[in-house]
Amino acid sequence: MTNRTLQRMIHVACRELGIDADTRRDLQFQVVGKASMADMTEAELTAVVKALEARGFKKVATKGKRPAARRADTRFAHVLWGKLASAGAVDVPGAKGLNGFVRARFEKHWGSVPIDIDALQNHEQINDVVEALKQMCRRAGIAL
Repeated sequence: MTNRTLQRMIHVACRELGIDADTRRDLQFQVVGKASMADMTEAELTAVVKALEARGFKKVATKGKRPAARRADTRFAHVLWGKLASAGAVDVPGAKGLNGFVRARFEKHWGSVPIDIDALQNHEQINDVVEALKQMCRRAGIAL
């Protein structure tokens, strides 16, 4: 694996385990003697991943397929986006297009948006996205 892939895996593991950035850096320092992932070799990054696995992180091989969103409301947003894509109503299908839509449509209104819709936790924000997608479906003549 590349260093960047391992760094991403470490960030995902920390998010799933509820480890904040300071605690992650402390863990990295304990495991390999370096607090910054940028200074680590591939072997050192792998050692940090193994330490996170020992704390309960489980790697999931997606083989190109994105896992389903954890929340039902964000899964529904993905379903609506998929219907719009199937109907040809959107230019970029899939999660990449949906995330771009959320950024373009809501960033000014919310002040900031996460890189990925699946990271949204605020039910009101997710509801805003779902309602906007429902309106797009209605305009495109897609049955809900």
